[in-house]
Amino acid sequence: MKVIIMAGGEGTRLRPLTCDRPKPMVPIMNRPIMEHIVNLLKQHGLTEIGVTLQYLPEAIKSYFGDGGEFGVQMRYFVEEVPLGTAGSVKNAEAFLDDTFLVISGDALTDLDLSAAIAFHREKKSIATIVLTVVDSPLEYGVVITEQQGRITQFLEKPSWGEVFSDQVNTGIYILEPEVLTYFKAGQNFDFSKDLFPLLLKHNQPLYGCVVPGYWCDVGNLQQYQQAHTDILAGRVKVNIPGRCVGDQIWVGPGSEIHPTASLRGPLLIGDNCQIGPDVVIEPYSVLGNNTVVEARASVKRSILWDSNYIGKKAELRGATLGNRVKVKPNSFIFEGAVIGDDTVINSQSIIKPNVKIWPAKVIDQGTVVNDSLVWGTRCARSLFGANGVTGQINLEITPEFMTKLGAAYGTWLGNSARVAVSADAYGASQMLKKALIAGILSTGVTVFDLGKATTPVCRFSVRSLEVKGGIHVKIAPNDLDKIILTFINSQGADISKGDERKIEGLFTREEFRRIASQEVAEATNLPQLNETYLENLRASVNQAGIKNEGFKLLLDYDPENMSRLVPTLLSELGCSVTRFELPGNSGPGRPRNFADIVKQLPQLAETVKRKGADLGVVMDNNGEQLILIDEKGQVISDELFTALVSLIILKSRVGGTVAVPVTAPRVIEQMARQYDGRVVRTKVGPQSFMEKVLSQDIVAIQGEFSQFQLHFDALAALIKIMEYLSQNGIRLSELREAIPQFHLSQKAIDCPWEAKGRVMRTLIEEKQGEKVELLEGIKVYHDEGWALVLPDADEPLCRVYSEGFSQEIADSLTEMYAGRINEIARGQEQTVE
Repeated sequence: MKVIIMAGGEGTRLRPLTCDRPKPMVPIMNRPIMEHIVNLLKQHGLTEIGVTLQYLPEAIKSYFGDGGEFGVQMRYFVEEVPLGTAGSVKNAEAFLDDTFLVISGDALTDLDLSAAIAFHREKKSIATIVLTVVDSPLEYGVVITEQQGRITQFLEKPSWGEVFSDQVNTGIYILEPEVLTYFKAGQNFDFSKDLFPLLLKHNQPLYGCVVPGYWCDVGNLQQYQQAHTDILAGRVKVNIPGRCVGDQIWVGPGSEIHPTASLRGPLLIGDNCQIGPDVVIEPYSVLGNNTVVEARASVKRSILWDSNYIGKKAELRGATLGNRVKVKPNSFIFEGAVIGDDTVINSQSIIKPNVKIWPAKVIDQGTVVNDSLVWGTRCARSLFGANGVTGQINLEITPEFMTKLGAAYGTWLGNSARVAVSADAYGASQMLKKALIAGILSTGVTVFDLGKATTPVCRFSVRSLEVKGGIHVKIAPNDLDKIILTFINSQGADISKGDERKIEGLFTREEFRRIASQEVAEATNLPQLNETYLENLRASVNQAGIKNEGFKLLLDYDPENMSRLVPTLLSELGCSVTRFELPGNSGPGRPRNFADIVKQLPQLAETVKRKGADLGVVMDNNGEQLILIDEKGQVISDELFTALVSLIILKSRVGGTVAVPVTAPRVIEQMARQYDGRVVRTKVGPQSFMEKVLSQDIVAIQGEFSQFQLHFDALAALIKIMEYLSQNGIRLSELREAIPQFHLSQKAIDCPWEAKGRVMRTLIEEKQGEKVELLEGIKVYHDEGWALVLPDADEPLCRVYSEGFSQEIADSLTEMYAGRINEIARGQEQTVE
C-alpha cells in the first residue's frame, strides 16, 4: 500500500520555532517530527511514500532525499499554490493507483496503522478516518459514528455547544483512489470540510475507527512540550536516540558528562554534548546535539535544540530553545519561554515566563524581559468566551493586554478600515478603552471614539456610521471585578466564531501590522452619537399613541450609563416615571451588581401593584437586558419574555417569522401556527441568535418590528412594547395571559473539561434510534417533554434545560439527565431510560 505524508504545514502556532523551517522539520527527541512518522510507516510495512510539500519544501527534500537512508522510497509533490488537504493529495493522483493511506507529517503518533487498514478492508469502505479520544475536542474535527463504525456526522473545530463526542479526526485516512474523482485537479479542497461531507451526501460508505495507541497534534508550544514529556514517560512508542545509561537517562555518542554533574531521568542528552561540573539536569529535559552546559548551570523540564551554549550558573525552567542559542552566565529563563535560533542572552538577564523571542535577537546584559521580542503569546484556554473577551480588571485584562488586543483587531480589520469604540461610564472601562484604541491606531485603522455609551448605542453607531466593526468595553453586570469586551460586526451583531479565531490567532502570535510614526492618526471623538441614537428611536415609534396612553412606570436603571438616554426619551413620550432604586445599587459613581438587583424583583413587583403602575421596568447596566413587571405584579421571566416578543411579532405580521433559541418553550410554535407564522430555532449563544434575526428572510418580513432590538436593546424594546400596548388598547397582563402555559427547568452540573466530550458521545450513543436533535448540544425528545444537554463554553459545567407537560415532569427530566452526566463524568455506564 502506498502512503501520502502531508508535509506542507507552516506551523504558525509554533513560532518562533518555525520561523525558518516547516513544521514537519521541528525536532522531537532530536529528530524531526516527520522522521518519527516515517519510522512508524516502516514498522507497518508501508515504504512507498509520496510527500506533499508547500512551505519551504527544500528543507524536507534535502533531509530525507529519496528515503533510502531511512529504509523507504520517497517521491515529492510540491504545491505552487495552497490546495487544501485533499487538493494536495489530488496533486499526487498519478502516484496513487490503489488503496492508499494519508497521514500528517507533523503529528506525533504510534497508532496501530495495520489495525486501521484491516478495518477499512473489512468494512469495504471508500474512506476510513482513524479516530482518537481527546479530553478537549475544540481544536479538532469531532466525529459521530454508529455502533458498526459508519460515520453519521462530523464537525470541524466545534464550540462547546457543538461538541457531540470526544472522538476526533486524527488526519489519518485510508482511502480508495476513486475519492479523488469527486473534485478537480488544482481545486482548493479539504478532506474534512469538503470531501467527507460530499461522500456522506452521496451515501458512500464512510467509516471511522478507533485504534490503540497515542496521538498528539503538536499544534502549539504547550503540546510540543507535552509530546516530549509523554515520550520520556513511556506513553508513546518512539525510538529514543542514544544509549540508556541507567535511571532512564539516554546519552548520545561522543557526549562527556562531568562526574559531579547531577542527572535525574527520564531525560535525553544528544550527541557530542559537554556537561560541566556540578551541573543539575532534572527529569523531562532534552538536550540537542553539540550542546555545552557550563559549571553549576541548571536545566529543569526544558527542551534544547542543537548547538546551544548554557553559561555558568545559568538556570532554565520549563523553557524551549532553538538552535545555536547562547545563554550567558547567571541568566534565568523561566516557564513557557521560547527562544528562537541564534539568539544571544547576555549575562545576568532574566526572561520572564511565557515570553517568546524571535530568532537572532541580542538581549543586553542585566535586562529583564517581560514582553516578547518581536512577538509574544498569552497562555489561555481561549481568548474569546461565550460573551466576547472577559477577564479580571488589571489582572487578566490590563492596559498592556488591551493594547495588544487592539493591535490584533486592527491587523485583522485591514489598513483602510474604520471602527467605532465605546465604553460604559466607569473609570476602569474608560481606562482600558484608551489602551485598546492606542493598539488599533498603531495598525493604521481609523477609530471613532463614541465616549461614554451603552452597548446598543455602539451597535447602532456601527450601522449608522457604516464602519467595518466596533468594540464596546463594559463592567461585567454580575461580577464588578471583571471587564467584558463585545466585538461587533458591520451589521451591529456580535462577530462570528470564525472571526474570533482569526483575531485570537493574530493575538497569540502577535503578528501585528505597524505603521510609520508619521502615519499614526488620532481617534475622532463622536459623543453626539448618543443623541443620534435617541433620534432614531423617536422615529421608530408612534410617539403620539404612547403619549396618549400616559404610561405610569416604576423604573430601575443605571444612572451613570443610562441617564443621558432613559429620562429624556421617556419624558418626551409622556411617561410618568418614578425612579425605583433596588438595594443592589452601589451608589453614585459605582456600577450595580445586576444579579443582586434581580434577587430584589419581588419587592419591585409588590410596589408596582401597590402604586398602581402600568409597568415595572428594570434595565441592566448597559441597556441590553429588559425585565418587565406587569400591573398585576407578575415578573416576565427570560423565557416568558422570549414568548412575549414572539407573540407581538406574530400578531403584528401575519405570516411572519420569529427566531428563538433551542431552549425556548414549544408554545411559540403553537402560537406561530395560530397566526400562520414560522419559527426558526437557533443555538443558545448570542452570535447565532443575532445572525438569524438579522438574516434577510426575517428582516424583510418583520419590517419595523425589529426582533434584534426587542432582544438586545432594552430601551428600544420598552418603547416598542409600550407602542404595541397603546395601539391595541391592552395591558401587559393581557398580553402575558394570551401566551399558553409552559413549564421549563434548568440546572448546571459540574463536569470537568476533559469529560465533556465523553459525556456528549455517550449520550448520543445511548439515544441512537430515538428522536434527537443536534443543533446545539444534544436535545432528546420524550413523550412527556424534552431535555437539552449543553456543555458550557466558559466553565467546567454542563447545563441541562428541560420542558415538560407539568413542572414536575420538567424538573424530573432535568434531574435524570443531571444524574446521568455525573455518572458518565465518573466513568459509569448506566443508561438513561
